Amino acid sequence: MIRAYTTIITGAGTSEDVVDEIRDLPNVAEAHVVAGDFDIIAEIEAEDVHGVQDTVAMGIRSLDGVGTTRTYIQLD
Repeated sequence: MIRAYTTIITGAGTSEDVVDEIRDLPNVAEAHVVAGDFDIIAEIEAEDVHGVQDTVAMGIRSLDGVGTTRTYIQLD
């Protein structure tokens, strides 16, 4: 099992709608609106790195309101 964390910048006023859509995506364990440099942090759990990649590239990044994303793979 691979675990990763994706930070997401959203368009103004879209964070609540976007986080609800992210929570419904396969492989997303949790997603939260946060304060700071990013608007949302999502925890992704997948069988392999390709599952993480698919979740981010074809799931999260395809949503309206999603701008920049950064994904960090957990190593421990």
